[in-house]
Parts: sequence; C-alpha cells; structure tokens
Amino acid sequence: MIHLHAVSKTYPPEQMALRGVDLKVQQGEFIFVAGASGAGKSSLLKLLFGAERSSTGEVLIGGRNMASVSADGIAKLRREIGVIFQDYKLLPRRTVLDNVAYGLEVLGVEARERNRLALLLLHAMGLQDRAEAYPVTLSGGEQQRVAVARALVRKPRLILADEPTGNLDQEMSRRVFDLLLEANSAGVTVVVATHNLSVIEQLNKRTVVLDRGKIIGDFAHAGRLRA
Repeated sequence: MIHLHAVSKTYPPEQMALRGVDLKVQQGEFIFVAGASGAGKSSLLKLLFGAERSSTGEVLIGGRNMASVSADGIAKLRREIGVIFQDYKLLPRRTVLDNVAYGLEVLGVEARERNRLALLLLHAMGLQDRAEAYPVTLSGGEQQRVAVARALVRKPRLILADEPTGNLDQEMSRRVFDLLLEANSAGVTVVVATHNLSVIEQLNKRTVVLDRGKIIGDFAHAGRLRA
C-alpha cells in the first residue's frame, strides 16, 4: 500500500524535515508514527497525501509513484484517502453537515444518502445538534471531531491522521480511536501521527519512531518502545 525508499524532504532554504526514510506499510495495517514536535511526522503525512513531493527518493502509494502522478492523478488518488489534518481545514462557508458530506458529494453520492451517512458520523462524534452550525462557531475540539467524521464518512482505502485527538478529552479520544479501529478491521489502512505515548501504549500497534527526520525505531508492538 505504502512504500517509501530513501526519501528525504527539504524545505527552503535548507530545512531538512526527512532524511533517508525507508518505510513499508501493507494494506490493512494500523501504524503509529511517533516523535516529538518537529520530528517530521506531518511532513511524512503530507508526502503520502500528495500535498508535498519528496526532494529525493521514491514515494509509492498503491503502486503509484507520487513524483510522476499528474495533478489530476493526485486528485483521483485523494478520493481514496481520508485525511484528518492537525489544523482541521474545514470549509468555512459550509455547515458542519456539508463539511462532512463534501467528500461524498465529490464522489457523486445522491444528496439524501450523503446527508444520511454524514449524520451517522456526526452522531458518533456527539455533534448531531451542531449539524447546521458553521465552523467559526465551533470550539477547537468540535472542529477536530468534524474533521474526523469527514475523513471516515467516505470509507476510504487509506486514512492519514495528524494528531487526531490533540484537543479532545479522554472519552472522546477513545471514541475516535474506536472508529479508526473499526475502519481498520474492515481493511482500511490507518496511519496516525502522534506524540501521545499513552495512546500508543494503550492500542499496542506497530509504531515507527521519527527523530529529526530519521526513523530510529520500527516496533511491531508499542510495548518495546520503553525497552
């Protein structure tokens, strides 16, 4: 599903975010990408989503080399990917319901059906009463939950989540990860970037550790992180 070979990413003028990263993720895996702030987690997810291109090396998603995929190809690829951005990226002029349903609209799903599916996710996120609200009226935690619902509603092949529970309390964080695990059990590949070691240890999934842009550990189970 995901294959990175000798991938580096440098931002101008000479800020190196990733250094010689090699990584393989099989279809249906659930992995954490861990590391402190600035370790390169967000940059890695941006390469997987096609928001950035690598400076060197190869990034393959589903066998497609991201360096040679056209803009139209990137747009088509993104229809198979659900992304939970750290800064949410909600559409300010659309309601909460429309934000969640937007991906289904792009896919051509009929209005009644896409609203039904969006409402199901909003209910799961405890936001059914905010369906007609606009993002500007929501708290950070509410915006984060909308972003989670939007990523999940399309039932994508791949979910990329950048600190998906950073502004959520423990109960809501558990609910978010329950939904991610449910998607994963249905065959969806899930990649979660986080610095929250307690969440990683609780779920005990494969964990890739980044430090200053390099992979310094790749553990099958989180229990080995403290070894």
